[in-house]
Amino acid sequence: MSYTINRTITEADFDAVDQRTRKALSDKGFGVLTEIDVSATMKKKLDVDMPAYCILGACNPNMAYQAIKIEPHVGAMLPCNVILRQVGDDVEVSAVDPLASMQAIDNDELKRVAGEVRDLLADAIAAI
Repeated sequence: MSYTINRTITEADFDAVDQRTRKALSDKGFGVLTEIDVSATMKKKLDVDMPAYCILGACNPNMAYQAIKIEPHVGAMLPCNVILRQVGDDVEVSAVDPLASMQAIDNDELKRVAGEVRDLLADAIAAI
């Protein structure tokens, strides 16, 4: 089972894909709670140059609330991370597959919610 939902945007501007990704997530009820500029962090901490790489911590509050009601410790696995990374002239967008990440928790009701979140994320990635 793959653990990410992926899409490559060919010959794309990184910042434009970033904005399109945020809009697509918002259209599906997700907000971006956290943002990590991995390439800037690696430059600062390790003096390493790497292509643009950003992690967005996306959360759909309604779905997160449902999951937390079912399994209170699931917050340790939230939010849903979405990465954007420059690959040559392309930008790859990858979202965590919540069904894959929830395999460690033996709870069918939680897996049902994770499936709904997966569908929302897949729709958002497809809309970019």
